[in-house]
Amino acid sequence: MPSNYDIAIIGSGLGGLTCGYILSKNGYKVAIFEQGAQFGGCLQTFKRRGVKFETGVHYIGSMGEGQTLNRFFHYLSLFSDVKVSPLDPKGFDIVSFKGEQYRYASGYDNFVDTLAQKFPSERNNLKRYVTAMKEVVQSSPFHSIANPAEPFQFSSSFAATSVNDFIASFTSDNTLQNVLAGMLPLYAGVKDKTPMFVHVFINDSNISYPCRIIGGSDKIAESLIRSIRSYGGELFASNKVSKIVCDNTKATGIELEDGTYISADYIFSDTHPEVTIDMIDSNLIRPAYRNRIRQMEQTISNFTLYLKFKKNSVPYMNHNFYNYNGDQIWDGEKYTEQDWPRGYLYMHLCPEEESQYAQAGEFLTIMRFEEVAQWVGTKVERRGEAYKEFKQRKAEKALAQLERDFPGTLANVEAYYTSTPLTYSDYTGTKNGAAYGVMRDINASRIAHRTRIPNLLMVGQSTNSHGIMGVMIGSISACFELLGRDFLWKQITNY
Repeated sequence: MPSNYDIAIIGSGLGGLTCGYILSKNGYKVAIFEQGAQFGGCLQTFKRRGVKFETGVHYIGSMGEGQTLNRFFHYLSLFSDVKVSPLDPKGFDIVSFKGEQYRYASGYDNFVDTLAQKFPSERNNLKRYVTAMKEVVQSSPFHSIANPAEPFQFSSSFAATSVNDFIASFTSDNTLQNVLAGMLPLYAGVKDKTPMFVHVFINDSNISYPCRIIGGSDKIAESLIRSIRSYGGELFASNKVSKIVCDNTKATGIELEDGTYISADYIFSDTHPEVTIDMIDSNLIRPAYRNRIRQMEQTISNFTLYLKFKKNSVPYMNHNFYNYNGDQIWDGEKYTEQDWPRGYLYMHLCPEEESQYAQAGEFLTIMRFEEVAQWVGTKVERRGEAYKEFKQRKAEKALAQLERDFPGTLANVEAYYTSTPLTYSDYTGTKNGAAYGVMRDINASRIAHRTRIPNLLMVGQSTNSHGIMGVMIGSISACFELLGRDFLWKQITNY
């Protein structure tokens, strides 16, 4: 391992890999250091009995030709390795609420028409809702594929208005309000806290062109890694960074857990912001900033049930299913032992093009970290019998819920596996297993990619926004600092 690089990147999630691609492509000597044995962060997958399961990314949007994420994929040379399968345009998401099912259709006109069949008196309000979403998207130079070097009008109200208040401004129909917010598990939405722009950007992306990644999201990580290496970049797994070393004015390099020192001109951290600042023993990071980062609330975590189906027994479900048991979709994190789970997201994974039968499915529901806190410090597969019994009890409740909504499913399940917030924390390094890192809150400031240390930049799901597109946009913004906005944006849009 060389002792100096132009760029040292801590963490190999999508943020780190995207920065590694962009910077190595543009001639920088890049090294990525990953503490785990597997690269990819939330792009990681795992196999059981020959079937692959997702750990983080389950479906993506804006993949139509010329659309935002499609352009990013072209620029990152991903389409040579990554194939996608469109979800059902007549209903890529189904929200089940109070015994009724409501479809999200692809394309704004279809989205309005389909929901208006259930809410005929709300058609004009639905039109107003999608018009407002379009206006928010157009105000973002990234999401609208405008030139981000030009001035744009991203209103402060977009960050100061909650999702629920935004939706309520278009309709007083309580059921429609809940249905329009029905995909909140995609961003761990919290009533009166989550900013409306988080909802808008994700919903707009999915309505535009929703897809599943054929064969798993690790295809993205594998492709980026190949490209980075082809440009001369290096990646080191099982190499935990323990310290970001600074002098009086800037960061000078990193120190690995084994004591190895690596000098670097710039450092990009794709780890949780709190983990990042804990690596820094320098007055360049002020106590007030440290305290702000440490006190920021985290998004909720998940319990996930991974289902392996018997061969050719379960027809492939080409949509995602959101179910809510109560009289509102909000406050799922306030569950009790008796009413858990209050809601869930259920989907099938796409192993191949034009799949007729599903090999695997996943059932995700909210779980607070406090439920597994007693096992902190234990190792995967070595947490003891009490932990196994806890997971088994939760799995049985989740399976019972799934069987109620999809009768006959249990008879076709060959095997199942589970993960908790503790599992997620161990594999992705997020604080308390937070599904999307730091919570976006209308009452709190956001984390910028710039830090008080001029050559230390933060990327990943806690900066900018989460999800594939949010993380990519954050990474591109960070790379602007070295390459310039006009230069890099010209590269991207030329693709």
